[in-house]
Amino acid sequence: MRIALSQLTTGPDPEKNLLLIEEWTRRAADAGARVVVFPEASMACFGTPPAPLAEPLDGPWADGVRRIARATGTVVVAGMFTPATGGRVANTLLATGPGVEASYDKIHLYDAFGFRESDTVAAGSATTVIDVDGVRLGLATCYDVRFPELFRAHADAGAVATLLAASWGAGPGKREQWELLVRARALDATVWLAAVGQADPGAGAGPGSAAPTGIGHSLVVGPDGTVRHALGAEPELLVADLDVEEVAAVRQRTSVLANRRPEMWR
Repeated sequence: MRIALSQLTTGPDPEKNLLLIEEWTRRAADAGARVVVFPEASMACFGTPPAPLAEPLDGPWADGVRRIARATGTVVVAGMFTPATGGRVANTLLATGPGVEASYDKIHLYDAFGFRESDTVAAGSATTVIDVDGVRLGLATCYDVRFPELFRAHADAGAVATLLAASWGAGPGKREQWELLVRARALDATVWLAAVGQADPGAGAGPGSAAPTGIGHSLVVGPDGTVRHALGAEPELLVADLDVEEVAAVRQRTSVLANRRPEMWR
């Protein structure tokens, strides 16, 4: 399966960001990608109050993504904000395109490194796995990468890959943590891990802000934990072919899923 990771930098204006999604999706489709993955907060970057911008999944912004997916014949996965209870929003991944219509609300909220996502965002409560041409793909968002159970749940649901959309926070050691965690989650679940982040915006979100606005360094990791493709910090499109059959071969060799003893930890 050919996928594309769109490592771009979004701003605070959802309409301008939708134009970016259209441009990058067309580039990916021209390169033969079947699935095009955009970062977390593609609708509006972190550092922008999300509640005034949040729209339902049947709202105009999501419909704009659907229109782009239909026009290009691709499945588009993009981060947006949808309304939630109590004046908060959900940090949502929309997955839409021919034969696919699904969404995932981020389960693990980024209350770390001086930022409190839970102040404005309500946590999701369910995993999401989509089926593209008979290939099952799990969905995850940014801080989720620190929690192995989600990725194993994708594997248990039949996924051979997880699509991870992020807007990773900058700071000492954060790039190293990002790469280590992505590789570890691929090994934990013996899945392909396609991880796309916001490109490094340079100046960040302003003085004193801890908003995670991105560091770039998107990567594709094989089910054996090896890095197959990697980007730098700048905006760039990564197109990669995932060998679905490799997952079964790795699982036969390592057996980490089969050898689990979850009853020991209940």
